[in-house]
Amino acid sequence: MKKTLIFYWITTGLLVLMMLFSSVSSLLSPDKAMEFFKSISMPSYLITFLSVAKILGVIGILVPGYPRIKEWAYAGLTFDLIGALVCNYYSATTPGAWLPMLIFIGLAFASYFLYHRKLALKPR
Repeated sequence: MKKTLIFYWITTGLLVLMMLFSSVSSLLSPDKAMEFFKSISMPSYLITFLSVAKILGVIGILVPGYPRIKEWAYAGLTFDLIGALVCNYYSATTPGAWLPMLIFIGLAFASYFLYHRKLALKPR
């Protein structure tokens, strides 16, 4: 049980930090975010929406006691990561731009899997 908890918090911590970094950096330097969104053919009005949604998703994952919200948060963050992968892939960028997204998607899946493993280990 201890190993599961350790790996859960490592994967979840990395996922949360990565999502917070991407959302806060987009909110604090909107010019760079607009330039990036333009390079992948995305409208700039999505920057604020996606940044706020990522922050809410992180809160949903970290707050204990609300399993349904946590499920929706994992789903939303996974959709965001898959959408980022697809947008980067189809914008004709180099594989170095979209391949790291596979690592982040794997991190999200690992965190979700370990979350359910942690719940199964919990005594009832």
